[in-house]
Amino acid sequence: MNAKTTLAAALALAATIPIAAARQPAPTRSVWNGVYSEEQAKRGNALYTQYCSSCHGPELAGAEITPPLVGGAFASNWDGLTLGDLSERIRISMPADKPGTLARQQVADLLAFILSAGRFPAGSAELPRDAELLKQIKFEAKAP
Repeated sequence: MNAKTTLAAALALAATIPIAAARQPAPTRSVWNGVYSEEQAKRGNALYTQYCSSCHGPELAGAEITPPLVGGAFASNWDGLTLGDLSERIRISMPADKPGTLARQQVADLLAFILSAGRFPAGSAELPRDAELLKQIKFEAKAP
């Protein structure tokens, strides 16, 4: 490859980067906009008891090496990320003894419960299970 061909290839690659970034919309809502329903959080509570509480504790406070799912440490860990990020983390790595076994709807319901326990406001619509839609909801530790 000569210098001219290398430059052309680099320019062609660079031209695709803004397009790829433009495909993923910036978050338009936050956890402070009532992005889950109370009914969904109730379903999530039952799932939490079944799949999560043995490690994260009944109050979501975590244990020895298990991180909390509420409070300042949790909020600062996820601040500025999206619910899509948190959803994927849960979906891929939880429960610890059977990672990747939860359905997307179960993960969305668990997220609703975590938000409820963290005192983020409920709304009238359910939190979506679709990862792309969850990427449009920003986790903000403090109310805007």
